[in-house]
Amino acid sequence: MEQTSKAADTAGSGGMTAKTRRSALIAAIFLMATSAIGPGFITQTATFTTKLGAAFAFAILASILIDFVVQLNIWRIVTLTKMRASDIANAAIPGTGYLLAILVIVGGLFFNIGNIGGAGLGLNSLLGLDPKLGGSISALIAIGIFLSHRAGVAIDRLIVVAGIAMIILTLYVAIVSQPPVGDALFQTFIPSTIDFATITTIVGGTVGGYITYSGAHRLLDKGTVGIENLGAVNRAALSGIAVTGVMRYVLFLAILGVVASGAVIDVSGKGANPAAQAFQAAAGDVGLRIFGAVLWFAAITSVIGAAYTSVSFITVFKPDITERGRNIATVIFIAVSLFFYVIITTPPAQMLVFVGGLNGLILPIGLSIFIYAAWARSDLMGGYRYPRWLLILGALTCALTWYMGYKSIGPIFALLTPA
Repeated sequence: MEQTSKAADTAGSGGMTAKTRRSALIAAIFLMATSAIGPGFITQTATFTTKLGAAFAFAILASILIDFVVQLNIWRIVTLTKMRASDIANAAIPGTGYLLAILVIVGGLFFNIGNIGGAGLGLNSLLGLDPKLGGSISALIAIGIFLSHRAGVAIDRLIVVAGIAMIILTLYVAIVSQPPVGDALFQTFIPSTIDFATITTIVGGTVGGYITYSGAHRLLDKGTVGIENLGAVNRAALSGIAVTGVMRYVLFLAILGVVASGAVIDVSGKGANPAAQAFQAAAGDVGLRIFGAVLWFAAITSVIGAAYTSVSFITVFKPDITERGRNIATVIFIAVSLFFYVIITTPPAQMLVFVGGLNGLILPIGLSIFIYAAWARSDLMGGYRYPRWLLILGALTCALTWYMGYKSIGPIFALLTPA
């Protein structure tokens, strides 16, 4: 009986138990989701909902559809090739893996500066701490996690708990703010305004740069690879997109209710914290504390996700690096991010919107390489015949992200221009 149970537990998983496989998939889902629902997305949502109102719902829908195609393609290709993204790129088009790694690491560094800033804003709203002090404390907590001998377990548990807490707290504020749900649903499909720079920024903040590879590389590190795990990987990718989609829409509704009520939210970027203002307007001081908790959870998990994923690209330059060596490199990455956060004078909220746009410009480069690999290099996937429909959707999405990036370069970099 015991032998039968064990056989069933490991069937179809290449020796990996069902419990271990589930754990790996849940970790990948929430690492992607919490990376996508970071402080940048929260700040961007408050900023753009204030500017566009219910029409911002269309940008959220567009970002979810783009996420669906991007994540499904990249998770499948990483799983099938059993290689990291930069190694796949080098195998498909020699030299592009190094370019992709540099772009992701640099983009991840910028994003992590914003993440630490978001953590500082969160503790400021939650506990009244100075944002610089709060950001520094949060970065040190993240460093402590990676110095732990059980770093992997600690990361997995933290991101799951934080992800669930974020959804529950934001849902409460969404109910209290009483948003015009009917108008939001209508403009989800028929918007009064379409802003490409907004869509590029929101896509970049949720699936651009390092974020699109976070869950895929977590699966790789957990050994959830190969054709035998493809079905589970597909479900995990779809589940991750569903979690991020729900959180995005709930957050949007929470802020829309405040905007529709006529409350004035400052989105000037001169030290303004638009999301905090919205939560406080919806639920008073309790709302402000809730915002602080949500933002801190989002920020600390994104600091971990950005550092973990960015450093995972270092292996293209040093393939023999050990897990301990990667953890040390991750600690250094966070420390460098903290240093720049302390010395940079750009307001955190403004930086968070900018880095989302920057990562949106990086996205089409990596996606182009992956679509080419799926189309022309089936040998990298053991001869697996890649689904034609998914390849076509990937190519169309790739073209769309290139177009949006082209249309958005000016507005995105204008975000760093002093008003």
